[in-house]
Amino acid sequence: MLSLKKSLIASAIIAASSFSLNTSAADYVIDTKGAHASINFAVIHLGYSVLTGRFDKFEGEFSYDPANIEASKVSVTIDTSSVNSNHAERDKHLRSGDFLTVDKFPKATFVSTKVIIDKANKDEFDIVGDLTLNGVTKSVTLDVKKVGEGKDPWNPNGYRAGFSGETEINMRDFNIKMDLGPASQTVKLELEVEGIRK
Repeated sequence: MLSLKKSLIASAIIAASSFSLNTSAADYVIDTKGAHASINFAVIHLGYSVLTGRFDKFEGEFSYDPANIEASKVSVTIDTSSVNSNHAERDKHLRSGDFLTVDKFPKATFVSTKVIIDKANKDEFDIVGDLTLNGVTKSVTLDVKKVGEGKDPWNPNGYRAGFSGETEINMRDFNIKMDLGPASQTVKLELEVEGIRK
C-alpha cells in the first residue's frame, strides 16, 4: 500500500511538472520565412477611397506565457524600403522624404513596454510599446487578440502561437510631411503574427 501511495505521489509530481513546463513562458520567432505573418496598412486617400499596402520585409520575436500574459514581450523590425502598395511609382513616393525617408531611416521598430490584459477575456489584451518610424519614437498601443496555439504540423517537437493586432497612428506624430487632407491624417496598421517556439 505504501509503495502504491509513493507511486501515485510520484506520478502526480511528474504530471504537475509536465503541466508547469507546458504553460511556462516561451520565446517565439515570427514566421516570416513561411509567410505566416504580415504587416499591413490602410489610409483614406483624399477622402475618396481607402489605400492599402504592406511591408514585405520584417523580422521579430516575442515571448508569451498564457499563465502570466502581462509578462509577455514583443519586438519587431521593419525594412521600410519594402513598402508595397502594388504601384511602383507610388511606392517610390512613399520611400521619399514626403513619407518614410528610407534613405535616412531604413528601419522602423516596435518594442513593447507593457501588456494590459482584458479581465473579461484573457485572449484579448493591449500591448503598449515604442514605435520608431521616420526617425521619431512614440508610444503606441496595439489592440491584440490571440488567434490560437498548438503543435507544429511540420515539426513533431515544435509549437506555434498566433495573434492579430491593430493600431492607428497619426502621420504628423511621426514627422510625415505629406498632407493628403483632413480625412487622411491617420494610418491603420494591422499585424498578423504566427510565431515558432524556439
